[in-house]
Amino acid sequence: MNISCKGKLIDLTTPKIMGILNLTPDSFYDGGVFNKTDRALAQTEKMLLEGATFIDVGGASSKPGAVEISIDEELARVLPIIEEIQKRFPEAIISIDTYRSVVAQQAVATGAAIVNDISGGNLDAKMLGTVGALGGVPYIAMHMQGKPQNMQDNPSYDNVLVEMRSFFAAKIDEAHKAGIHDIIIDPGFGFGKTLDHNYSLLKNLSSMQMEGIPMLIGLSRKSMIHKQLEIEAADALNGTTVLNTIALQQGTQILRVHDVKEAQQAIHLIEKLTYA
Repeated sequence: MNISCKGKLIDLTTPKIMGILNLTPDSFYDGGVFNKTDRALAQTEKMLLEGATFIDVGGASSKPGAVEISIDEELARVLPIIEEIQKRFPEAIISIDTYRSVVAQQAVATGAAIVNDISGGNLDAKMLGTVGALGGVPYIAMHMQGKPQNMQDNPSYDNVLVEMRSFFAAKIDEAHKAGIHDIIIDPGFGFGKTLDHNYSLLKNLSSMQMEGIPMLIGLSRKSMIHKQLEIEAADALNGTTVLNTIALQQGTQILRVHDVKEAQQAIHLIEKLTYA
């Protein structure tokens, strides 16, 4: 279970952490906190020191009902920060969180090594071909019903698990045909799913595993935690750790999180339990 990034082979036998770096003013948890260069670099350094393998840079909010921004605005937010991270932390593996092929292409040219697409290529028909043409860039395909502006209006499935497995089987085939070698799947907790869908998915997460395909999970401080517990996202770290632990026990290879230290502790404890 490996992926190749910037000529470096990343062994996912031991789960890895992707630290979230939101450069947006309106993300659901930390909007506006890290959208200045000095703050973004300080947070990047903190996450790397705490054990993050990947830094996921995003310039467009994907929270439910998020306002869609222009490509130019997204590029203006992410490219300067990617360039600065590349200069300051040349060994960092940067992921670009975007569903736009133009942003993906320019971000990789600037220093990003992974493309993280919340739409799995469904919001930009050129995305898979663009990533394939970049050569050796891993691609994270997330499942989402609808798009951020309407995904939580009325999400419905006949069988969420069956439909998602079908989606990923087709998407993996499509990505391979586009020339993408390293594919990672992300079930997309909170993206076009009700609270019950999310917990059914988490309970049966191991059924999403596909041979040779790593799985990334993003549960960090999401509404499925704070709505269930009737708390705010700011108070959802403990709940995040609980759900991340459940995901790790079901074979998750990458945790995408706001809080790297706590996620790393969960991985260490699960490893100890596994080999005890």
